[in-house]
Amino acid sequence: MTDGLPRIFDPKLRALHKERAARLGGDRFLVAEALEGVAERLAPVNRHFRTALSLDEHAAANLQCADTAWQVATFDINEQLTCSRGYDLAVSLLELHALNDLPGALVQIRRALKPDGLFMGAVLGGATLHELRDSLAAGEAATTGGISPRVAPMADVHDLGSLLQRAGFAMPIADLERTTVRYRDFFGLVRDLRAMGETNALTGRLGRLRRDTLAATLAHYQEQHADPDGRLRATFDIIYLTGWAPHESQPKPLRPGSAKMRLADALGVKEQKL
Repeated sequence: MTDGLPRIFDPKLRALHKERAARLGGDRFLVAEALEGVAERLAPVNRHFRTALSLDEHAAANLQCADTAWQVATFDINEQLTCSRGYDLAVSLLELHALNDLPGALVQIRRALKPDGLFMGAVLGGATLHELRDSLAAGEAATTGGISPRVAPMADVHDLGSLLQRAGFAMPIADLERTTVRYRDFFGLVRDLRAMGETNALTGRLGRLRRDTLAATLAHYQEQHADPDGRLRATFDIIYLTGWAPHESQPKPLRPGSAKMRLADALGVKEQKL
């Protein structure tokens, strides 16, 4: 972890949650969705990737890139990327959103790429689990008079696009795809979060919910976030990040004032002066 940054996540606890998820062997539907989304975005890229870096165990095992030599690397407890340099491609699936220093991680990934190398990542963000966050906050406020950190903060798509640019990536793109899952009951959602290793790993977390707090949480969820048939909604926003390590061959933006045609002429309309 970079000195001076707030320590939002507990890396040791996050690792324990991931180990438990591997033992449970449950349905990791979000990982499958992220893999599909990354594959769709890789498909039109007319490039042969000789060396690729997988920042989790999923990309190397599931992304089919012909004749590509994959290396798997992770961020250790200090969130420093441990790998060699000079990759054509780097991929991360649903891991970067739980790092304390995401801007620093993106810089490390960009440095691990060759010039004109490609980074593709999928992170949870946006409105992910906003129903759960709202219900937990309402349940605690009603029974304890306060609110404690229970659901991780989520970055929005615009902020993540800006982080790519700040990290030095060329032609950065961030786009969002939303999945709404309907659960028969609250505990089905909890089981899925455990199976994916996405339960609470915040440093400021408290213990288990009191019984009255849990009851108030369930009542609020059912009242505010249920469909007419009684099933509970849970939102998952996957934000896909794409960026290139800078290279002199890449397109350059025009200098301000260098356009050779007025916008009104290009659009075939009459310019109106205010």
